[in-house]
Amino acid sequence: MNRLLLGALGLLAFAAVGLFWWQGRAEVERGAPPPVAPGPPKSDALPLADAKGLKGPAPPAATELDQEQQRFARYDRNRDWKISRNEMLSTRADAFRKLDKDGNNLLTFEEWAVATVDRFDKADANRDGWLSEKEFATTRPPPVRKPKCKC
Repeated sequence: MNRLLLGALGLLAFAAVGLFWWQGRAEVERGAPPPVAPGPPKSDALPLADAKGLKGPAPPAATELDQEQQRFARYDRNRDWKISRNEMLSTRADAFRKLDKDGNNLLTFEEWAVATVDRFDKADANRDGWLSEKEFATTRPPPVRKPKCKC
């Protein structure tokens, strides 16, 4: 019984909202200005402005990054143009999942990070603890060859 009563009240409320919306729309349309009658065609000339001595701001310089610079920027989280060991390790979550062969999540971070740390140490040619853009470029993965179409 309660469900029937609540359903009826809900239906009544829904109908009331629809009625108010319909009447409100009619009032808005009734108060709209009349349509403008088409007049003679307007001139296609551009408006003129007196801009003597005015100078706007210079547009910002836009630089296109090559593929290696974009890759460097993805690793450089704090944008200091240096990649720390932590920044390089932060993107290795998928590699962790690949190393955990049995799926028990018992591979420690230190065990997992050995490959990345070795890769970082190998790339850090001057041993300063940071990778420059040139050093980082040596960590680039080999390109994936697409198989030829067998049409």
